[in-house]
Amino acid sequence: MCGPEPRTLSLAVMAAAPGPGFLALKAVPLSGSPPDPRRQRRRLNKNKKKNWNKHSDIAAVEEFLEDVRQQERVSGGLVSEKTDENLFFVDTGDETKDLLHNKGKVKPLRIDLILQSDSKVPVPKDILAYQIPNSRKVRKKAEREERLGIIPRKQRLLYARLRNPVAKKKVVPNNNPARDFYDLWSTTSPLDKELEGKDTWFLEQTKKIRLKRPHKLNQKPSQLPAIEVIAPGGSYNPTFESHQALLLEAHQVEFKRQRAEEKIRRQVAFPPSEELPTKESVLGELCQGLLVDSDGEEQEGRPKADGEEAECGPVWNAVCRMKKTERERKKEKMIRKEKHRLKAQKAARQKQQDLFRLRSIKGEVNQLELKLEKRKVKRKAKQKAEANKPRRLGRLKYEDPDLEVKLSDELAGTLRVLKPEGSILSDRFKSLQKRNLIEARIRAKFKRKHKLKYVEKRAFREVTL
Repeated sequence: MCGPEPRTLSLAVMAAAPGPGFLALKAVPLSGSPPDPRRQRRRLNKNKKKNWNKHSDIAAVEEFLEDVRQQERVSGGLVSEKTDENLFFVDTGDETKDLLHNKGKVKPLRIDLILQSDSKVPVPKDILAYQIPNSRKVRKKAEREERLGIIPRKQRLLYARLRNPVAKKKVVPNNNPARDFYDLWSTTSPLDKELEGKDTWFLEQTKKIRLKRPHKLNQKPSQLPAIEVIAPGGSYNPTFESHQALLLEAHQVEFKRQRAEEKIRRQVAFPPSEELPTKESVLGELCQGLLVDSDGEEQEGRPKADGEEAECGPVWNAVCRMKKTERERKKEKMIRKEKHRLKAQKAARQKQQDLFRLRSIKGEVNQLELKLEKRKVKRKAKQKAEANKPRRLGRLKYEDPDLEVKLSDELAGTLRVLKPEGSILSDRFKSLQKRNLIEARIRAKFKRKHKLKYVEKRAFREVTL
């Protein structure tokens, strides 16, 4: 072998460690050298509680307490305090002798030991489970009732139910073929006899009778008919007068639309060259109001005369204002009282004068009542006129559809060659909007979230012409 054995090597290292030429990880004091004065024993102040756990060795105490806790978990207490009968079983190999020696105790099965709890420390009681609200008051009340012979109300009700049992009424089935006939649509039905005399609210809650329908639900949102009859000019073979009246109505609708479009176009149109702003007009608009403000500043800058100050009123200054004297305050108080007295006298005289003009006051009241009655009639007429008009139920306003009209050269004499106008689906949709059954709607515009990306496929990319 090339070197010494491992044990010989370790002994050689240990012997060489304290030598003077060996560099150790920890500073080892040389034999015979004086102790380092810096490595003195620390003096600790143990009369303070914060230093007890930090500088006290409590490992032995912790080990003892852990041993005590282990004994409590395993045997339910300290082993030194247990008797031999509680700790050991006598096993002689004979079951009869084992029962005699163990005083009737049977050795538990292995499966029972597995199912038992690992710790024999009893579970702490839940105090809240034993607490009863107002337990002292309830206990005193029960003791008082027992002393005086008073039976609680719950027990009295139970005794009453036992003395007078309620006989359940047998429900007669409704499938008896020998029953009498009755009118199904009449107001009085033999099936409603058992509901007579009972509370209406109870019957409504138990769904024996229907709830009372609100009066508002019986009113239609609009009195317009579901299907409106078109004008006589819309017939496939109308008279000349009715067809011309329908054409005139369509012309007026189109004329109003063109006027509205022309108005918008005129408002957004670029002004003519004569009305275009010039440099002088732009400068005048920019300087407008500046000269007036500068004149006002000059007027404010110069000193004001006494007459001007009197016209504008006194100038209040917080520095020069003096505190009122007691005499001035009393004088102002007397003036206020005098004003209130004069005002009360004037009101009393006015009431006295009103007694002599009762006839005129009565006439004014009659005029006011007539005026209010006229307003009421006018308001009702307006509500009646607007009852058949489409209301604004949403953010959009209802717009009438275009009139379905044919020109004179498009009229056909028979239904066989007649070309239909409009759409039944759109007509029903507009009818629902006009009768206030749904809100006005428009077709939602398709808005693409991301831009389309065109990609050339690799197969086509390789083809070159």
